[in-house]
Amino acid sequence: MLLWALNPDNPYGYYVLLRFVCCAVFAYLTVQAISYQNERWAWILGVVAAIYNPFIRVALNRDLWSVVNIVTVGIAVVSVFTLTPTKKGR
Repeated sequence: MLLWALNPDNPYGYYVLLRFVCCAVFAYLTVQAISYQNERWAWILGVVAAIYNPFIRVALNRDLWSVVNIVTVGIAVVSVFTLTPTKKGR
């Protein structure tokens, strides 16, 4: 969805849906990071969830949102490979 958001011909409703989906996904990942006791990822993912919050909107122009979307894709990809549960006793 984030890469498709780079298409300038999307209707406004697409971006509203994108905010709800991204906020929910990154809020869930924040909770996962907390349960894995990974404070750094919890903060990163929590900030991303806040940026995409559909209720208190962050007002950015289209060009800046494009950059934010690309950075968010990078964060999502990196988190898949690095966000893992910690072993007990370490």
